Amino acid sequence: MICSPGRRESPDEHLVVPWVPGRRGPADNGVVPGLLREGRVTANGLRFAYLEGGSGPLVVLLHGWPDTPHTWDHQLAAVAGAGFRVAAPWLRGYPPTEIPRSGYFDIGTLAVDVRELIGVLGGGDPCLLVGQDWGALIGYQVLAAFPEVVRSAVVMAVPHPAATRESLLRAEHVQRSFHWFFFQLPLLPERALRADGYAFVDWLWDYWTAPGFTDEEHLAEVKRMLAVPGALEATLGYYRAMFDPARADPDLAEVRQAAGRPIVVPTLALCGAEDKRAEVMQDQARHFAGPYRFELVPGSSHFLQREQPQAVTELVLDWFARQ
Repeated sequence: MICSPGRRESPDEHLVVPWVPGRRGPADNGVVPGLLREGRVTANGLRFAYLEGGSGPLVVLLHGWPDTPHTWDHQLAAVAGAGFRVAAPWLRGYPPTEIPRSGYFDIGTLAVDVRELIGVLGGGDPCLLVGQDWGALIGYQVLAAFPEVVRSAVVMAVPHPAATRESLLRAEHVQRSFHWFFFQLPLLPERALRADGYAFVDWLWDYWTAPGFTDEEHLAEVKRMLAVPGALEATLGYYRAMFDPARADPDLAEVRQAAGRPIVVPTLALCGAEDKRAEVMQDQARHFAGPYRFELVPGSSHFLQREQPQAVTELVLDWFARQ
């Protein structure tokens, strides 16, 4: 039986880096001024910051790395305008969300974070869930372990975990995911990422997006977040927990093992047509037991929600309308 870990303490009783306050009140998303508000909530024993706007059924949007919830600016405006309440949290360790100094960052902990956030933000009702990159990886885990909290989902740019494991036996996908392995090293990844004003982040976004795409203003905001003391180490903790069992909460073993269950929640999977991972995502339908569809988004790669925002928004709204 899966335990109910929402109120558990971390190994260091939530010893945290001082919480970095963000904006209070309106949070201009650059698309529809005044649309969004920035809120605070406690979930799974941690203080989370989030962007929200609109009213209606709850849509929770989860960002990836290196990124922030502002990655969804275009979608937040459109989805809120279509009659939904949108909420996009900064994930665990991403300021202004609290940074646990020695807490867990394993996929079980991250999935429980999201389950608890859905419960607090949705008042106990299931939500519509959207995730890209780490947000998608966490999404798969939530859908498998806690299907009762999600009515319908959209996952982007990252294959199902089982499909990902299979792909890592192929050299081209090991190369595509080289950062997973680089980030296992001590200290050097932090030094490399901070060098030359976080130029490594610029390089990654250039590598992971379609030729000619630029997003300088958004990347400047991402770098400011990573520069907050403790943030870079926390966000790299996600990757380090992937391969080191000692970094996983032992009390959440059953939550992690749930990843092997077929997903019954209706799910739309999206991938940029120019992303190498598209060939893996095209062959993952066997991991879904409920309604499932896969779509390629032309003219985009890994950050499709920013590279082709209108196309992605239309696909998301169409999927939710059908459910």
